[in-house]
Amino acid sequence: MNEIPEFWRTEVYHPLSVHFPIVLLLMATLFKLIGLWSSKITWEQGGRFLLILGVIGVWISVYTGDLADGIVSRELCDPTMLKDHENFAFITAWIFSAALVIELLISYIDLFKTKMLSLILVLVLLVGSGTLAYVGHLGAELVYQQAAGVYVPSEDCTEFN
Repeated sequence: MNEIPEFWRTEVYHPLSVHFPIVLLLMATLFKLIGLWSSKITWEQGGRFLLILGVIGVWISVYTGDLADGIVSRELCDPTMLKDHENFAFITAWIFSAALVIELLISYIDLFKTKMLSLILVLVLLVGSGTLAYVGHLGAELVYQQAAGVYVPSEDCTEFN
């Protein structure tokens, strides 16, 4: 008789760590976009805080995804999709990291406090959000079409008895 595997497996850490950075980075983008037209500094500060947390989280997600890669790649029908997911995840993490550097330049160096640099920051964040959406799409395809990191029970589900 089959046994249900333990929940706390290495390949499960990635989906547990990936959802917060998605929300944090998308909300940071939204806050910064609103901050372009709002005179309230709270939008700018909130966006900066969310961006910092999101960049930390996206690198944690890249790390946990790398841990899961070696486990789930052997079970996939199309491992090239996993490689695309990984490559775009790195691109996304670097785009948001670059946005954070721009944000820190704007925030802490008076010489760089210009509306044009803020506009460039928002454009970088929008590009990052687009790649983030594509990475999420690839991740969903891996999970829902190829069962990456998912325990698939036996046909008669005897392990649940």
